Amino acid sequence: MNTMKYKGFAARIEYSEADGCIVGHITGIRDVIGFHGDSVAELRAAFEDAVDDYLATCEKLGREPNKPYSGQFRLRLEPGLHARAAMLAEAKGKSLNAWVSEMIEKNVSIA
Repeated sequence: MNTMKYKGFAARIEYSEADGCIVGHITGIRDVIGFHGDSVAELRAAFEDAVDDYLATCEKLGREPNKPYSGQFRLRLEPGLHARAAMLAEAKGKSLNAWVSEMIEKNVSIA
């Protein structure tokens, strides 16, 4: 997956065969923001314009912009599963957090 970053926002980048251009979508927020360009330079400019416009619009409306994901989330597990995961992590010489992050990284793909 290709990404761009600007002002703390990240965008997923892909080529659109149907549109014949490069398209991007800001990820990690609930609002939907897309942009496009015919070159990497145009795409970069469109991405920065989209972020700047989004922030200006939120300010005009008096609402906080969505913040990109913090990297933290709570997970509730059945106690036996929690114990087994903790034992596997310890056997690998890792914290449970590091082990779970590694497992998610190995198993998550964006289509």
